[in-house]
Amino acid sequence: RPAPAACCGTSDSGNDAGSTNGLPPEQKFIEMTQQGAIPKIAADGTRPAEAFARPVNPIPGKPDAPRIALIVGGLGVSTRATTEAIAMPAAVTLAFMPYGSGVERLVARARGEGHEILLQVPMEPFGYPENDSGPKTLLTSLTQEQNFERLYWLMSRFQGYVGLTAAMGARFTASEQSFGPILRETAKRGLIFVDEGANARSVAGRVAAASNLSFAKADMVLDSVSTPAEIDHALGRLEMAARERGVAVGMASALPVSIEHIAEWARTAESRGLLLVPITAVATKGKQS
Repeated sequence: RPAPAACCGTSDSGNDAGSTNGLPPEQKFIEMTQQGAIPKIAADGTRPAEAFARPVNPIPGKPDAPRIALIVGGLGVSTRATTEAIAMPAAVTLAFMPYGSGVERLVARARGEGHEILLQVPMEPFGYPENDSGPKTLLTSLTQEQNFERLYWLMSRFQGYVGLTAAMGARFTASEQSFGPILRETAKRGLIFVDEGANARSVAGRVAAASNLSFAKADMVLDSVSTPAEIDHALGRLEMAARERGVAVGMASALPVSIEHIAEWARTAESRGLLLVPITAVATKGKQS
């Protein structure tokens, strides 16, 4: 039997959570709002991050193998790129943008192939609105109520995700007044938050530590320079970090070159003694990442 994911204690039937009484799997984790259906903690206390987490499949005979979580984001916009990402090894976590008429179908397909899902929430970057992160972006100029209204709309675009991560958002994630309530709401709804790690001023780790929020932070963006050689070098650095610390997290975007090289690396990770895990397996609660 596969070992449970570290943060969530999921069973190996995570995709069937809530399927009792003939209800659709997500039904017990849904709250209806004016903006649509959004995640909630079930009446029995089960969190969506637990229910939709995927099991960790240890390497036989290597219980202490270094763990690496890989996240590919920006999905749901291009059907071709998303289809290619879904074909990656199931332990790769996929992050979807909340736009596109077919995003629910693509998310369902990704979950059916065994991937954990994150919702990418557009947040205010520096230089907004010239540097535009998309419709319903969370903004430092809005009230908490206005940002919650936008957040609920974004959360309602599809179901079955284990947590949130930001799309852009360097300005927003540096503002505790604006970002703090969003992180606390994330915890309240039983989700994890993943910081993409590029913004040194992000308050996510500090607020998560004080909010009982399961949290992970990427060690590096793997395709900040999107050439085959640089992506391969970044994967090599990520592997070294995992061997040194026991765990590492890498993020990338849905560029064809990124998907191709990360998929190739992921398929051979176990042969090098590395355990590829979904993001819930490395999210921690109650301490800064």
